[in-house]
Amino acid sequence: MSNAATQYYELYRRGSLGTSLADVLDDFVTTARMEPQLANKMFQHFDKHIAEVLGEKVKARMSFKGHLDTYRFCDDVWTFIIKDVNFKLDNSSQVASDKVKIVAMNAKKPGEV
Repeated sequence: MSNAATQYYELYRRGSLGTSLADVLDDFVTTARMEPQLANKMFQHFDKHIAEVLGEKVKARMSFKGHLDTYRFCDDVWTFIIKDVNFKLDNSSQVASDKVKIVAMNAKKPGEV
């Protein structure tokens, strides 16, 4: 993954960190304090580093049970909608949710060795 041409998923841009970064970069670009190309480069760095840090540093495990409502597979990406979900965390605490969306994809994109 050290190849400079490696592309990373843009999935984490929709999280709170990604949307905050997008707001700041958009403000910088619209006020002409930053070129759009630099903002795109910053997003590419964000995509790379958030994926690497989550893959290397997060070691927590959990299990969950619920009722599968919807699932689909498109472009090597699985999407699951699960209702009435109970999560059991490593420390034995439990969390419940009415509805959860899980997006799962390969760690390597098609064509990567």
